[in-house]
Amino acid sequence: MTSFNLKSIFTKGDIISNRKAKGMIFMKYERYVMGIDNGSQSTKVVLFDIEGNEVAFGSCPLRDPLTPEPGVVVHPDDDLWVSVYNAVEDCLSNFKGNRQAIEGIGLCTIRCCRVLLKQDGHLAYPVISWMDTRLSKPYKHEDDQVKYVTTTSGYLGFRMTGEFTDTAGNYEVNWPLDWETLDWSKDDTVMEANGLRREMLFNLVKPGEKLGAIRSELAQQLGLKEGIPVVATSNDKAVEVLGSGIKDKHSSMISLGTLISSMIIRDDYFENADKFFPTLAAIPFKYVYESSGIRRGMWTVSWFKKLIGEELVTNASSLELSEEEFLNRKAEEVPVGSEGLITILDWLASPSTPYRKGLMIGFDNRHTRYHIYRSILEAIAFNIKNNIDDMLYEVNTEIKHIVVTGGGSKSDVLMQILSDVFGLPVLRRKGSSSACLGAAISVCNHLNIYEDFSEAIDRMVKTDVTFEPDETNHAFYKEVNNTVVKHVRTHTDKILKLSYPIFQ
Repeated sequence: MTSFNLKSIFTKGDIISNRKAKGMIFMKYERYVMGIDNGSQSTKVVLFDIEGNEVAFGSCPLRDPLTPEPGVVVHPDDDLWVSVYNAVEDCLSNFKGNRQAIEGIGLCTIRCCRVLLKQDGHLAYPVISWMDTRLSKPYKHEDDQVKYVTTTSGYLGFRMTGEFTDTAGNYEVNWPLDWETLDWSKDDTVMEANGLRREMLFNLVKPGEKLGAIRSELAQQLGLKEGIPVVATSNDKAVEVLGSGIKDKHSSMISLGTLISSMIIRDDYFENADKFFPTLAAIPFKYVYESSGIRRGMWTVSWFKKLIGEELVTNASSLELSEEEFLNRKAEEVPVGSEGLITILDWLASPSTPYRKGLMIGFDNRHTRYHIYRSILEAIAFNIKNNIDDMLYEVNTEIKHIVVTGGGSKSDVLMQILSDVFGLPVLRRKGSSSACLGAAISVCNHLNIYEDFSEAIDRMVKTDVTFEPDETNHAFYKEVNNTVVKHVRTHTDKILKLSYPIFQ
């Protein structure tokens, strides 16, 4: 009998463990999947093992968007692709395992953007941000060098695979998508109403399906295996829902990002919704109901940090704390309710109410910059609570617990404020990015590692901490919300409508 040495077959590290059972040797091999979360402020990339454990993380900030004129918001140069490439490189540089054991890449990108491409698939115009007012209307063809109109996932997918393929899950408003088939509408009038022709659009696949194989030269540059799949996800909020582990009708997710909104998942589309937006889930033919959002939500926290500036950096450094940790400690010292200082978040008004601006009312001599900070956090909680309540009332349902994702979920003080305002348990999941994990779950679904999305969620999503509400604080916040917060705009809209034409 020919003898052989197992170590001569498998590279070092491929065999994580082995055990004997019934005379057989069972091997557990290295198996990894990559999740990419290209957001509004940065790109995050996480490598996971197939149990959902994070093994490497990388990131790259985006540059500030350009606003050359009112209403126009674009990403400079090729910033999105540069941030994705650099974040992937950063993640891989922090990975100590075998890069050849990475089996697939899930791509999640900023939604509600518009990307105009030349014939060769490269940019004909800077990527148009979701904050750009032009995106409230259908595409208008004004430049003959534009041959393709797509989304960020279509463009970045092209840069990764060379294929003109995109996920159906990232097409929402002002796109000719047939939601029943998850393919382009075959109705010419629908195409025309959206200012498009079929030849201007990428081919579509469903979430969890393959966009294409990674380009050979890109695989070589990154040290990855040739031909690994780049897998479609959905719009970024839906991917966060998947990665947050929301599966039942009594759970809700709050995404604390540049846009703060809340989601629940359902099997059926909701016709003529008034207080929420039904969108496509990251599981084909399911739907995410998304509440009204807070535009520039956590950006408001970043804005306030910049206002404090150098003094914040100095104070945090003197205590060997991050700026966020320092601010959160100071916010915990401020009484619940910020001693009457109330913030109303409209730092980026909706196109339908452009006159609205951010407000802070109730100042007196007790208030410090840390009262302002806590008041902003409380404003986030009040605002999203009222938006969720509107959605739940229309759907005629209730929730029993909340999962919070995004960078803001790392703040214990904000998590506790949310729990106290809602009067519900609030869960923080493990990991750096729920969107990255959602993208990784999509890869595992494509690779048939688990039976379906549901089993992948059960195996890969894990809870870090649960915050329980303080009933006294909940009663106090409920009184403030019902008595004051819900009524502020009925009084301030009148004066802001007068000031808007003067200062716009």
